[in-house]
Amino acid sequence: MLRAIEIKPDVYWVGGIDWNERNFHGYTTQRGSTYNAYLIVDEHVTLIDTCKGPFADEMIERIAGIIDPARIEYVVSNHVEQDHSGAIPRIMQEAPNATIVTSDPWGERGLRAHYGDDYAYLPVKSGDTLSIGKRTLTFTHAMMVHWPDNMATYSNVDRILFSNDAFGQHFASSKHFDDEVGRDEVLQQAKKYYANIVMPYSKHVRRLLDALADTEIDLVAPAHGIIWRSYIADIMAAYETWASLEPDDYAIVVYDSMWHATEAMALQLVEAFIEEGIPARLFDLKANHVSDIMTEVLSARYIAVGSPSLNNGMMPTVASFLCYLKGLSPRARIGIPFGSYGWKASGPDEVCKGLEACGFELPFGTLTHQWAENEEGLADLDRKFLQKLREVRGERPVLQDDANVVKG
Repeated sequence: MLRAIEIKPDVYWVGGIDWNERNFHGYTTQRGSTYNAYLIVDEHVTLIDTCKGPFADEMIERIAGIIDPARIEYVVSNHVEQDHSGAIPRIMQEAPNATIVTSDPWGERGLRAHYGDDYAYLPVKSGDTLSIGKRTLTFTHAMMVHWPDNMATYSNVDRILFSNDAFGQHFASSKHFDDEVGRDEVLQQAKKYYANIVMPYSKHVRRLLDALADTEIDLVAPAHGIIWRSYIADIMAAYETWASLEPDDYAIVVYDSMWHATEAMALQLVEAFIEEGIPARLFDLKANHVSDIMTEVLSARYIAVGSPSLNNGMMPTVASFLCYLKGLSPRARIGIPFGSYGWKASGPDEVCKGLEACGFELPFGTLTHQWAENEEGLADLDRKFLQKLREVRGERPVLQDDANVVKG
């Protein structure tokens, strides 16, 4: 029998665990995910969110272990996306007299578009409240974190923030709280989630954080992953940092290579960063998924991307990475395009255009190497790159006779 988990007196986790989820909108989820729903047993029984459609029966079974699902009077839909709302038709079969509470206007519009007009909807604005007995629920619109309809729901008696996508993680576990899993693990999963889903909406995250600043919170119960109870201050501080989009003095070097010349350049750049005291990581796109790399992009000031020339363009893996990078919109980054070529530097040139389209600063121009790697060429790259890096960091200017370090 599937069991609900009591997270506060008369408040239960009743969601579904997706142990085998491995890809969510192009984001690798090696640790699976959860679709969290929460049951509040009060004078008016309330369900906060549902779950992905295939997990509806799992949710119903957990609810039935606590009460008859027909007793549910309110279903709060904090977000229309179907990993959260997909089980609404199933729960409405069990509780046909329930009212669906959702954001005004986007939530109501989205739910009607997905599930029709046969249900009773109660659209709410930011700051609206709903009494369900001894508890009062307060709704805060979290517009564009990460859809227009998103909102968070706060229960005053329990001091629980049902935060929906904010503060979540794609992480499946038989444990349900941050201190049971471990602070570092949950924060790392939350960072990957933020980098791959929430980062483009960082200015909206800041608004939500401001709106929650004076709220007394014992639990943060997101729609995916682990519930925060011991490390709430840590995840709030992390969100403040991530939402600022201010990077650390940290470098990542991302590349694909055919005959190892671009790979040799990538290794040389990593070594140059390390020599300057800048922590750096190397990512071969043949071995690393773009969503894992994006977790590092969230913290990296320097993003070096390399490709050789292939068919008068860049490698498809590099093009895919740059497309994904542009969509997630990191800001205040320094881009460093590089790569090798034979008769035409079209691959590195296209990388340069891709990083330019991301809005990055490109003070190094495009670093190129013709034909196969050799010690003399790599040593020259190292020397010139270090001089330019020191100039960029304000340490000392580039010498006049080194002006040809960049191409384009």
